[in-house]
Amino acid sequence: MAINTPLCNFGWKAPDFELGDTFGEHQTLATLRGPNGLLLMFICNHCPYVKAIIDRICRDAVELQAMGFGVAAIMSNDTDAYPEDSFANMQEMARRFSFSFPYLYDPTQNVARDYEAVCTPDFFGFNKYLELQYRGRLDSSGRSPAAADARRELVEAMRQIATTGHGSAEQVASMGCSIKWRV
Repeated sequence: MAINTPLCNFGWKAPDFELGDTFGEHQTLATLRGPNGLLLMFICNHCPYVKAIIDRICRDAVELQAMGFGVAAIMSNDTDAYPEDSFANMQEMARRFSFSFPYLYDPTQNVARDYEAVCTPDFFGFNKYLELQYRGRLDSSGRSPAAADARRELVEAMRQIATTGHGSAEQVASMGCSIKWRV
């Protein structure tokens, strides 16, 4: 069942965390943020919505990093119930797609709870003060990729945040699979 993200809570401050990534490093907001802000993405390996756009996520991450944004992905799913999302499979996915950004594992699911993440993919675009300015979608893709010339909504929003410090009031919610919570 597809889940949509809530509307952007403009100005909401990013909660700090410390998580390990697939490269064996520990990351925090301080190590991840760039001079213009931070894009955090909640993704996973098995979700068809993520699979449909992972190449676009990788393309856009490189562009956003060049704009001065830190970029990171967080995987918070229950790996016992969804073994395709295991840490070893996260490492393989990061290698296969040549992630230019850290892929973080949230084994307690506390970071997903703190951020009120609801689905994969769930995008959080923060300005240089780590205030939320974007909670929308990458583009019009769903379970299948959008047309090659689809409007790049996430990149446009982050470009505006880099320039003005503020996101657009008009944002289209991201849609994806629910976070797989432990019971």
